[in-house]
Amino acid sequence: MCGITGWVDWKRDLSREDDILLKMTNSLSHRGPDAVGTWMSPRAALGHRRLVVVDPLGGQQPMVRSRGNNKYVITYNGELYNTLELRRELEARGHRFQTRNSDTEVLLMAYIEWGSACLARLNGIYAFAIWDDSDQSLFLARDRLGVKPLFYCHQGASFIFGSEIKALLAHPEVFPQLDPEGLMEVLVMSPARTPGIGIFRGIRELRPGCCLRYDQSGIHIERYWSLVSEPHDDDLNTTARRVRQLLQDAVKRQLVSDVPLATLLSGGIDSSAITAFAVQGLEQKQLPLRTFSVDYVDNDQHFRSDAFQPDHDSPWVKRVAEYCGTEHRTIVLSNRELADSLMDSMRSHDLPGMADIDSSLYLFCREIRKLTTVCLSGECADEVLGGYPWFSTANQIPGFPWFRSLQKRWEMLSCDVLAMINPEEYLHDRWQEACNEVPGLPGETTEAALMRQLTFLNITRFMPTLLDRKDRMSMAWGLEIRVPFADHRLVEYAWNIPWEMKRCDNIPKGILRRALHGVLPRDVLYRPKSPYPKTHNPIYYYRVRNKLKAVLDDPNAPIKRYFNVNTIRKVVDSGVPIFPEPWFGQLMGDAQYMAHLLQINGWLSEYKVFI
Repeated sequence: MCGITGWVDWKRDLSREDDILLKMTNSLSHRGPDAVGTWMSPRAALGHRRLVVVDPLGGQQPMVRSRGNNKYVITYNGELYNTLELRRELEARGHRFQTRNSDTEVLLMAYIEWGSACLARLNGIYAFAIWDDSDQSLFLARDRLGVKPLFYCHQGASFIFGSEIKALLAHPEVFPQLDPEGLMEVLVMSPARTPGIGIFRGIRELRPGCCLRYDQSGIHIERYWSLVSEPHDDDLNTTARRVRQLLQDAVKRQLVSDVPLATLLSGGIDSSAITAFAVQGLEQKQLPLRTFSVDYVDNDQHFRSDAFQPDHDSPWVKRVAEYCGTEHRTIVLSNRELADSLMDSMRSHDLPGMADIDSSLYLFCREIRKLTTVCLSGECADEVLGGYPWFSTANQIPGFPWFRSLQKRWEMLSCDVLAMINPEEYLHDRWQEACNEVPGLPGETTEAALMRQLTFLNITRFMPTLLDRKDRMSMAWGLEIRVPFADHRLVEYAWNIPWEMKRCDNIPKGILRRALHGVLPRDVLYRPKSPYPKTHNPIYYYRVRNKLKAVLDDPNAPIKRYFNVNTIRKVVDSGVPIFPEPWFGQLMGDAQYMAHLLQINGWLSEYKVFI
């Protein structure tokens, strides 16, 4: 993976603005620690930071290729998993390649051959920009599920883009200013974010499955992929076999790498399935598989089971690692460092995030990167196949089910903020906006339509939060993480599997468990779902609480403009639990709420955010 950025301007001579471009490019050095490259012309400037994964010698970027008198330049972040097939097809059409197996060159030649229609042929995760020097146009595209990020800003005669918001803020004409929409995203939607919104004024996100063309006539955005609702005609056994085939093929494709590769293993069904298929794929190459899991100091002494985290991962990790014969390592994190890394994870994300759920992944990835460069992970299975607890308790109550204890959250906001915004209305409007996008299936029962809607909300609204987190925390250390469950062929097929079939055998993700019979031990297959682990050690809670107390005692703390300091102080001083259940997702309780407030305060201060 890599970091990309660039700038198009119709009035300035960008060939003389190398200092600005280099500043934007180097703001992404963590994403690409191995090489830096820039390309400049009077109208366009492209930057690239490279993480070498495939074809170390041939994949330098920005890459320039010509067809006739037309020159094309690409800066690309991603991996194509069907590079070989595309290359053979392009060679049959007369294209000649200069690199050994660079997917960057294949992607650029595919665009030269088919234009934007090339996107339908891609299997992979990507965000890229191609400058067509002949017609002076810029083309941007993002993968179907939004695994790789891409933001842009259009101001006057300038168009600026980058993998992360920090690359845009490195441009002197882009400012960390919040408009009312951005403020409500931070105070109401966070740690989630509405797709397309870049929080800061003028910054937008190119949504998953979309492409953008920019020329002197302006911006033209097109959706090239979306979920399509169709009747599902396969019987239960055929469906289970097809799910297995699609997942196995996705894992096999994603094992392509010229550098060490591993999987993240929690002992749950998703990561265990990926690990088992990865072992099979690497056996053909006579290569071992490394696996990594995460835990916290003394977590076994403090773990308490609940509905969202029913059991401890450690015994299951050992069970699967031994069953699959992997080279396993458990990384144990310090609770003090976990609290002290909250600001590091916020900077990596450019926004307040999921508190220690982020900082733990940040530290986890730091340790993994010392031993490997590429990992496969189990994200997206629960959204695609209906594994979260809220799928089992679905009802007609409007709202995103991963948001809870809303009234208590609103009580924490200041009176001035509540006079400016209506959080309930904003949240409801965003929910209704998402519901309006659901592609319905005529003739479905009310229950089937409800489950289709809930699945759509999870794929398009909850899953992006986890994919953003995974991308930023891993790429902060130059670690590439791939997500086989986000393979678009698997997502498309699973989308139309009826709910009763997804939950066959009366168990969440029953269809996946059936699909994996013979691949994993039965006790692993039927283990209750457990999310990414969090610390239960009170050392973390007290360290976060003391940090928040220091912020509340600071007369200049920017958070005081937006939150009810007296209410928060009473809660912090009393030690009485605020949230009896997670207020967001499955893991974010009291300690995470306090940590989230710390991240908001740090973000407002460090990014010099203003309204």
